[in-house]
Amino acid sequence: MRMLHTMLRVGNLERSLAFYTEVLGMSLLRRHDFEEGRFTLAFVGYGDESNHTVLELTYNWDTSSYDLGNAYGHIALGVDNAYDACEDIQRRGGEVVRSAGPMKGGQTVIAFVKDPDGYLIELIQQDQYARSQS
Repeated sequence: MRMLHTMLRVGNLERSLAFYTEVLGMSLLRRHDFEEGRFTLAFVGYGDESNHTVLELTYNWDTSSYDLGNAYGHIALGVDNAYDACEDIQRRGGEVVRSAGPMKGGQTVIAFVKDPDGYLIELIQQDQYARSQS
């Protein structure tokens, strides 16, 4: 078994696609409109779905926003340098809600950004993360 994708419901598909592709650097892998069901699925990621876990953005045509709920946490992305990644994301118009720095009680450098629908994305600096897991 392997993890295939995580699905997020989005209120404005074009805005979300712009964020995930232009701000976070993912690629649009596929997109399909389901006219009878009045929804669109768009899959984005950093690599082909056959080898990578991807993100499914679900846009229900008649819904412009969602309550995130209190059970949702975040999506984590590995980055080479969390400080540089935050600067790059801000330069591209993204919102950094927790600047890069060591996590509380640890040494791993992390940061958090927020997507247009309010979902949190954690950036984890990979060199330190790998050491902390061993």
